[in-house]
Amino acid sequence: MKAKNTILIAAQVYKTVFKNRSTWVLFVLMLIMVVYAGVTSWQYYQTQQTTIVAYQQKARESWESNPDKHPHRMAHYGSFAFRPKHPLSFFDMGIENYTGNTVFLEAHKQNTVNFSEAGFSSGILRFGEISLALIVQLLFPLLLFFLGFGLVAAERENGTLNVLVSQGAGWKEILLGKSLGLYAVMLSFLVPVLITLAILLSRTNNTNNDAALAGRTALMVLLYVLYLWILSMITVCISAISRTSRQSLLRLIGVWLLLLVLLPRGLQSLGALLYPAPSKLAFEAAIEEDIVKQGDSHNPDDPHYKHLKDSVLKVHSVDSVQQLPFNYSGFVMREGEKISAIIYSQHQNRLWEVYQKQNKVAAWSAFVNPFMAVRNLSMSLAGSDFSTYTDFQQQAEKYRYELAQHMNELQMEYISNKKPGPDDQPYTISSKHWQETPDFVYRNRELSTVLGEEKLGIAAIIFWLIILALLVQLLSKKLKVV
Repeated sequence: MKAKNTILIAAQVYKTVFKNRSTWVLFVLMLIMVVYAGVTSWQYYQTQQTTIVAYQQKARESWESNPDKHPHRMAHYGSFAFRPKHPLSFFDMGIENYTGNTVFLEAHKQNTVNFSEAGFSSGILRFGEISLALIVQLLFPLLLFFLGFGLVAAERENGTLNVLVSQGAGWKEILLGKSLGLYAVMLSFLVPVLITLAILLSRTNNTNNDAALAGRTALMVLLYVLYLWILSMITVCISAISRTSRQSLLRLIGVWLLLLVLLPRGLQSLGALLYPAPSKLAFEAAIEEDIVKQGDSHNPDDPHYKHLKDSVLKVHSVDSVQQLPFNYSGFVMREGEKISAIIYSQHQNRLWEVYQKQNKVAAWSAFVNPFMAVRNLSMSLAGSDFSTYTDFQQQAEKYRYELAQHMNELQMEYISNKKPGPDDQPYTISSKHWQETPDFVYRNRELSTVLGEEKLGIAAIIFWLIILALLVQLLSKKLKVV
């Protein structure tokens, strides 16, 4: 293969495409869409982030402003955990608008994450939001197919392909040259997206590690660069095996509809069919049933806690809870919180396993559909995927449990076992304890963790690069000029 011929063919494709006035019309239209998507996504990100920070501060102020109070009352007063948006989420919104970002934290109960954007929006949201990632993932392939469907097929029709081969160009040089030329065209369309990303990213208030954000951004750019190369090669290969330009265009439109529209929707439904998840009502009922089997910490006659009481009295060699060196009610609440948290965690993990199995169905399809690999990797890098959502739930639950147990321990330490008399004030502790408790801070996952969870997507991208290279090698031996 002569590299010089490949470069000449690529340069000719690039010049020819941009000589066409319609290409410039498409470029301007795409530029307008990119600017619109970037600005609106960034404004939405800023609004959401500002709102989250403001309400997190209000929740903290409300917590600290409580007067002297019984610690168990404070445990039930509760607090809120808010999930901040990742700086890259304005580029790829992923599933964020459907998962919510706020959860109420209270003792003895694990609440769901609420206040998703979808819950406050009309049904139009289900069609997807206009974001920079959506433009590159869905519209760029359609644009690429439109610009490249006739690169080989049209030359076969008008006879110029025969001239090209007679002048010494081999099929491998033609396929690679056409792919490189089309790829260069699409990189030109990608440049405004990257410039918009860089400008808006510099304006976000990054609370994460700068090196981690830079690493995520670099991998995001690399991902879409490889995505366009894969699509360019697919386009040229389909054009090469098509007898006419019309046939090539129809095939490419069919590929776009199948891989980017029909297959992703169908696989989501298939995953839910193969691995059905319980309803919210059934999920909560199962948890409540298991907790009741273990015992009711608020019922003094419960067998489990009656046995616990006898054991505690025996260990401390006393006859009544009034003689214990700690508040027994706080001890019981601590035990009940521990049991309920373990049961909830077991049920929640089983539910997540079901959802992960559903997602795996789509993840494995990346080996026949590169779009799935790109979509999943993009969401993961942008912190807008399902794993980031579940990670927030886990961190919020850990904070809720530690907060509830801290209140129980304060009760054990500072509240007397002797019940106050009818004329006595209720037992309380100083409000300074509320101020000493740490606030909830969500920590983004490490980049290594994200990449580890997306091994299938990374493997699929590598698989496609290898398969297309082998396909070019095969076609260069099988293709005919006419």
